[in-house]
Amino acid sequence: MTSIVLVHPEIPGNTGAVGRTCVALDMELVLIHPLGFTITDTRLKRAGLDYWQHIRLAEFASWDAFLAERAPRPDQLFLFEEYAQRSFYEPDYPDDAYLVFGRETKGLPKDIVDAHAEALVSLPMRSDKVRSLNLANTVAAAAYQAIRPRKP
Repeated sequence: MTSIVLVHPEIPGNTGAVGRTCVALDMELVLIHPLGFTITDTRLKRAGLDYWQHIRLAEFASWDAFLAERAPRPDQLFLFEEYAQRSFYEPDYPDDAYLVFGRETKGLPKDIVDAHAEALVSLPMRSDKVRSLNLANTVAAAAYQAIRPRKP
């Protein structure tokens, strides 16, 4: 199963919307603490609507705890960063991919990026007037691209 991994998300509405996408695409949502909100935040549930109860949710105290428990293979990890040289169109995503996204204001922590530099991908921007997309939009685009070869 493909998993969406949010590392230190800050905005509950984005996480709620990502959870809704996960339910729609039958993906797991993985949250890496610390979070910028509590998991019981009403804004999180509002964005996820009544789908939140159907989310397959996993939480980890840290990135290292996630790595220790899940032990992802290098070919499973795809770290999304706006400055990555490789487009998210290029990889062949395995069925058990981890699509990893950082916090809304700062992206992924430098130590994670440095340790997994070969896994960096970005969504191409055609306009130089936009630096990045909203986290929930980026996750949705990436999730659909990852499952594109697997027709429902």
